[in-house]
Amino acid sequence: MIKKPELLAPAGNLEKLKVAFAYGADAVYMSGKQFGLRAFAGNFENDEIRKAIQYAHSIGKKVYITMNIFAHNDDFKGIQEYMEFLSEIEVDAVIISDPGILSLARKIMPIFQYT
Repeated sequence: MIKKPELLAPAGNLEKLKVAFAYGADAVYMSGKQFGLRAFAGNFENDEIRKAIQYAHSIGKKVYITMNIFAHNDDFKGIQEYMEFLSEIEVDAVIISDPGILSLARKIMPIFQYT
């Protein structure tokens, strides 16, 4: 079975997300205000993430959320609630780099396939 490659593009805001999809992206990756390496770059508020996912799914596209910080103990505050929120709004995937966050995600977000 041959799999079709997926075109993945960054989305720094809702306008950029729409442009990426208009120009052929199959999926976008983006970050919330916390837990991403670019967390202070003016990323998405939770309500904006929800709107982005609703829009993407309405046109058959996907949204991936980056949670790619290398966490210290203080960084785990609020992460469980954030993961529960992402599960609730049916994000298509999370991009994780920290083993501790990955371990927690496996417990809180069991719907994903982890590789």
